[in-house]
Amino acid sequence: MAEQTLLNISLIIFLLPLFGFILVIFFGKRFEKIYRVEIGILVLTFILALIVNYFKLTLYPHKDLVFAFTWLNFSNLPGLGDVHFELGIKIDSLSGIMLLVVTLISSLVHIYSVGYMEGDKRFNRYYAYLGLFTFSMLGIVLTHNFLLMYISWELVGLASYLLIGFWYEKDSAADAGKKAFLTTRLGDIGMFLGILILYTQYHTFTFDEIFHQISLGNLPFGSGAWLTAAGILLFLGAVGKSAQFPLHVWLPDAMEGPTPVSALIHSATMVAAGVYFMARIFSMLTADALLVVGVIGAITAFIAATIALTQNDIKKVLAYSTISQLGYMILSIGVGAYTFAVFHMVTHAIFKSGLFLGSGSVIHSMHGEQDMREMGGLKKKMPITYWAFIVFTLAISGIPLMSGFLSKDGILLGSFAFATLTGHWLLPFSGFLVAGITALYMFRLILMTFHGSPRNIEKYDHAHESPKVMTMPLIILSALSIFIFYTPNPVSPEAGWFYHWIGTSETVVPQDLRFDFMKSESPAEVHNEAAVEHSSEEEVLYSTSYMEALHEDHIPALSLSILLAILGILTAYILYEWKKVDVDKLTEKVKPLYTFSLNKWYFDELYYATFVAGTIGLSKALRWFDVNIVDGIVNGTATLGLFVSRVAGLFDKYVVDGLVNFSAFFSGFLGLTLRKFQTGKVQTYVAFVVLSLFILFWVFI
Repeated sequence: MAEQTLLNISLIIFLLPLFGFILVIFFGKRFEKIYRVEIGILVLTFILALIVNYFKLTLYPHKDLVFAFTWLNFSNLPGLGDVHFELGIKIDSLSGIMLLVVTLISSLVHIYSVGYMEGDKRFNRYYAYLGLFTFSMLGIVLTHNFLLMYISWELVGLASYLLIGFWYEKDSAADAGKKAFLTTRLGDIGMFLGILILYTQYHTFTFDEIFHQISLGNLPFGSGAWLTAAGILLFLGAVGKSAQFPLHVWLPDAMEGPTPVSALIHSATMVAAGVYFMARIFSMLTADALLVVGVIGAITAFIAATIALTQNDIKKVLAYSTISQLGYMILSIGVGAYTFAVFHMVTHAIFKSGLFLGSGSVIHSMHGEQDMREMGGLKKKMPITYWAFIVFTLAISGIPLMSGFLSKDGILLGSFAFATLTGHWLLPFSGFLVAGITALYMFRLILMTFHGSPRNIEKYDHAHESPKVMTMPLIILSALSIFIFYTPNPVSPEAGWFYHWIGTSETVVPQDLRFDFMKSESPAEVHNEAAVEHSSEEEVLYSTSYMEALHEDHIPALSLSILLAILGILTAYILYEWKKVDVDKLTEKVKPLYTFSLNKWYFDELYYATFVAGTIGLSKALRWFDVNIVDGIVNGTATLGLFVSRVAGLFDKYVVDGLVNFSAFFSGFLGLTLRKFQTGKVQTYVAFVVLSLFILFWVFI
């Protein structure tokens, strides 16, 4: 199949969900079953994604396929120079595998939702929103430049807001949607600033062109510090979307949306967008930027895992589990284990979406109940859901023969080797500790939900296995959580197709800005053509010391990981199945720690007391300033003007007009008086003359 044909098919994949969204949103009220078109479109996109990946892997395994066109051109405007913006798509190993993940999970969620959302009054609108989200997510996956990446990034945020607050008549759902939208926007501001730094220097948004310039030593403003700053700012976008500390607080509340939305957005696609983005820009991250990324990932993994230990809402447990696993992936990026970060992104998407769909099956069966303290004994009532849950839980716990064992242990191995070479031992310590905690809280969920005696007899009596349209996706995802789909060797991912398909990312950062063990044996070249064929020899190789550390630490890291996972599972059984230890008494003994975890480290309270209350307080202060100072000045000016105008009016009325009126009155008075002497008789006038002469004679003589 020709390259252009594959690119055309990829473009069709990208646009099909948008077509479905338009179709359903405009004709949803007229045609009740139009949602089936949307489902068919998503299944078709998955089939086309399989075709694209098959031919890409077989015909062009080391070649990037790129299609680009000029979107806006301002070059003809005087004074702007060559200013134009390109949009385009790129098919490489990274985008290809993520394309499969997005279309697969979206297709299964669309099918699953037929049963879960049955009877909802906004059924078709729900499918329209799913189509908009999938279109936006595919834009992130397929784009070859920062511009379309950011556009799609914001569209994903919009679609997420619409789906989280889908049941907007509930205040909690409406608030959760706003919280998610506003929190992720904070990270997006940093991402936007990072993009602006790169565009200011390189005058392009295209990944390959920017990476090529960096590889030539052309750093932003001629400084490695600016390149580090750009990398960290771009990472802030991932902090928001992938719910990393300190912007992780939106994800648990986002569980207010329909459970299939949680499986699609908050486990497999939207939250993975941050990890995907970091993998895409991995080659331009400096050592300092990578260290920041690794530390944030380790902190996030630990905090979220400790919170998940005490949560009683089944979806909240999975939400904090998601945050913790995303922390693992970000940690892996930071320590340089790029391939394992992408690997875990894929395996986690499979088993975590399965866990969310499984929880949806339980909630559907329990008529909306989400509190695990009201469950118990569902193993017999829901055997398919139960065994699917077991497979997914074994995978996330890192038990051998499961996909999660291969990917998560790769991350732990990478962090262990990183610490061996750099001395940053807190990173692997956090990773291994979280591995044990993960197994504990996940099997706590299993045992509280499916084992023991039912704690709510009324709801238990009405519980039943979900319909096939809901259990079929669980079965498919369970199968995909087994190692054989990724590698024939259950303890070594290096032997599988996936590891070799993803490979490594080219290092474009000058070697003095990378960790020593991330320096290639020979300088790598990143070419600026639209499609470049790479060979394995051209890929950047890690230094010999790092490869040796990976091999030497493999057995210790593997053994410790399995041991901690088994200890976590064993602890869960001791506490919740065999009840060798009274959980209530244990809780009382560690009451402060338990309360601290149950209240989610008081992050929400802290943010409310500082940012929210601070914002409200600032708005009140500004309102007081506006009312009393600004309006006071305006109103005072108006009052003064009114007073002056009144004084001027009185002066005009009584002084100016008074003088004028007095002159007129006096003139009239004189006229009235003097006219008495104007009789028209000569005798009278002669008498006046004689009298006047007599007066003058008397006065002067």
